[in-house]
Amino acid sequence: MRRKHREAEQADVNLTPLLDLVFIMLIFFIVTASFVREEGIELLRPEPSQQPPSDQDVQNVVLDISAEGQITLNGQRTIDLRSIQPNVERLKAENPDAAVIVRPANDTPTGRLVSVVDMVRQAGVQDVSVVRQ
Repeated sequence: MRRKHREAEQADVNLTPLLDLVFIMLIFFIVTASFVREEGIELLRPEPSQQPPSDQDVQNVVLDISAEGQITLNGQRTIDLRSIQPNVERLKAENPDAAVIVRPANDTPTGRLVSVVDMVRQAGVQDVSVVRQ
C-alpha cells in the first residue's frame, strides 16, 4: 500500500515554476514591445492661408499637384513627372535664388508628393518647401 502511495506522489509535476517563468517572459515582452517605434514620414500640412500670392511667388518655382496627380509648373502648364527634373534645372539656372515650392492638394496621394519631391532633389535642389493649397 505504501508503494502505491509513493508512486502517486512522484507522478505529480509542480507547475508553479513553469507558470512563474511564463509570466516573467510575458512581462518582458510587454515592456520591450512598448519601446519599439515604427519609422515613417510624418507630414504635417499647414492650414491654407487666405492671403493672395505675393510677388515673391512669381520668381519661385512652384509645382502644384492636383488630387488626380496632375502636376502644374508655375500655374501655367501641365507637365509629366519625368520632365520635372529638366524644368527645375532650367528654371534654377535662370534664377539661382528661386525657391522650389511644392503645393499638393488636400487629397493628393502621398506617394505622388514623395515622387515629385524626389525628382526636384534629383535636379540638385535640396531645400524643397511643401505648402498646402
